[in-house]
Amino acid sequence: MNHIYEIFGTDAHEMTRALMEAADVIRQIPTGASVALKPNLVKTATADQGAITHPGVLSGCISYLKEHGITDISVIESSWVGDRTDRAFQVSSYEEVCRRYEVPFYDLKKDKIKSVDTPDGPIAICRRALETDFLIDLPVLKGHCQTVMTCALKNLKGCIPDREKRRFHVRGLTRPIAALASVLKPQLVIVDSICGDLSFEEGGNPVQTNRMYLGWDAVQIDAYGCRLMGLDVSDVEYLPLAAEWGAGELAIAEDTVIALNEPQAGEVYTNSSSQVRTLTKHVHADSACSACYASLVRALYTLQTEGKPFAGDLYIGQGWRQKAVNGIGIGNCCRGAEVCVKGCPPTAQEIRAALAGKR
Repeated sequence: MNHIYEIFGTDAHEMTRALMEAADVIRQIPTGASVALKPNLVKTATADQGAITHPGVLSGCISYLKEHGITDISVIESSWVGDRTDRAFQVSSYEEVCRRYEVPFYDLKKDKIKSVDTPDGPIAICRRALETDFLIDLPVLKGHCQTVMTCALKNLKGCIPDREKRRFHVRGLTRPIAALASVLKPQLVIVDSICGDLSFEEGGNPVQTNRMYLGWDAVQIDAYGCRLMGLDVSDVEYLPLAAEWGAGELAIAEDTVIALNEPQAGEVYTNSSSQVRTLTKHVHADSACSACYASLVRALYTLQTEGKPFAGDLYIGQGWRQKAVNGIGIGNCCRGAEVCVKGCPPTAQEIRAALAGKR
């Protein structure tokens, strides 16, 4: 059975290394294998905007691999249509990481392609993604205006040429993303959920979660991402279809997720976007941890998009421990509330279900 390893913190480099050590990743990489790292560099931006993979994820992954004797390492990616990958590579600080560790970067917009048969017809895929021995997918867990969420599977769209990306959008993203996932399967996925955007792929509404997680099955990784964002897998239409076409499994057992630590308390919301501030105007936060708070924000956002906004008093954070409050408490720290959504932290899916029943 595949496990998902989860860690909380703010140091992307050390969190990545800790996840890889816990999962004993090196045992899964064949001797002499070539390893390609595929981050999310969708646009020219910095990671704090909630759109791209933190450079510390890249450096943590490279340093782990090098320390364990892996020498054939590359970073591969192409930004979205209309942006220059080389410019995004510089602004993101990826160029600095690759220079420091002497790892080459390949702009897949310039790569050769190969047409591959899929359950939905042929798809042109960049050769470097297809031909590497061990592909490591480094997506950001975030919202998306067309597909609701984006994570491991949709990040693979950076491994196709721009003309194919345009065709995906013309045809509708659901079937092409599922089809691509059935033939381009990463051997490892490490998810950056430190501050993924609430609703859009291009960033601007980051939500501080301070979480990362690692797994081997990209479909399962995305299914877990749905839980964290307050979604059902059916809300992300390409996920059930990808599972049907053999890309991976949707099921998450009770013991699938292995937490390496617990989220820490701290006020980290002073720079929240206007959208987040609007969603949380009825939230009474006192020393709340970022993971718990982010679950609440995402649950509130999902309810709002469903036309079921929640306007009651909500309490969250360690400052409410052992205090009786008239309202709904979020997380184990708020057991003294009239109603408590238990968990440390509870998922957005659990919060969404509880709040939907209290409207």
